[in-house]
Amino acid sequence: MKALLLRDLRLAIRTGGGFGLGLAFFFLLSVLVPLGVGPEGGILARIAPGILWIGALLACLLSLDRIFALDHEDGSLDLLATAPIPLEAVVALKALAHWLVTGLPLTLVAPVLAVFLNLPPAGYPWLMISLILGTPALSVIGAFGAALTVGLRRGGLLLSLLVLPLYVPTLIFGAEVIRRGAETMSLATPLALLAAISLGAVALLPFAAAAAIRVNLR
Repeated sequence: MKALLLRDLRLAIRTGGGFGLGLAFFFLLSVLVPLGVGPEGGILARIAPGILWIGALLACLLSLDRIFALDHEDGSLDLLATAPIPLEAVVALKALAHWLVTGLPLTLVAPVLAVFLNLPPAGYPWLMISLILGTPALSVIGAFGAALTVGLRRGGLLLSLLVLPLYVPTLIFGAEVIRRGAETMSLATPLALLAAISLGAVALLPFAAAAAIRVNLR
C-alpha cells in the first residue's frame, strides 16, 4: 500500500497532476479578484473567506479526472481491482495522494495569498484550520466522482457537474469558519460540521467509489 501511494505521488508530480496547476490557479484567482473588485479593503475583507475557499475548491477540481484515468488507460486499474489489496483501500490511497499534492500545498500557501484579499489577521490561523479539516472531503468526494466517470470519454465536464453540488456544504462551512474566526465569533458549530463532513466522506465514500469502479470495469 505504501508503494502504491508513493507511485501515485510520483505520477502526480511528474505528469502535472494538479500540484503546480492547482497552486497557479489559486495564485491567479487571489491576484485577479482584488484587481476586479477594486482596492477597497473593507469589501475584500468581507469576501476573502468565500473567495479563498472557492479558489481551493476549483483548484482541487482541476485534477480530479486524473485520479483513475491514467490507471484505466494503461490497464493498471483492472489489476488493482483484482489485487489482494481491497479496492476500497486503493480508492482511499488515491484520494490521499490527491490531497497530498493539492489540498496540503493549498493549505500551506493560503495565508500568503490571503494577504492579497486583505483578510484580517485573526482569520489566518482559522483559514489553515478550515482547509486542513475541509480539503480531505474535497479529495474523497472527488475520488467518488472520478470513479463514477472512469472510462467515459470527455468525462471531465460530467465529473464537475457531479461533484460541485456535493462540495457546497464544505464550501459553506469552511468559509464560515474563516469569517467567524476573523470576527472573533464562536466557531464550535461550523468547525464541528466541517469535521463531520470530512469524517463522513472518508468513512463512507471509498466503499461507494469502489462499487462504482467495479460496475464500470464489467
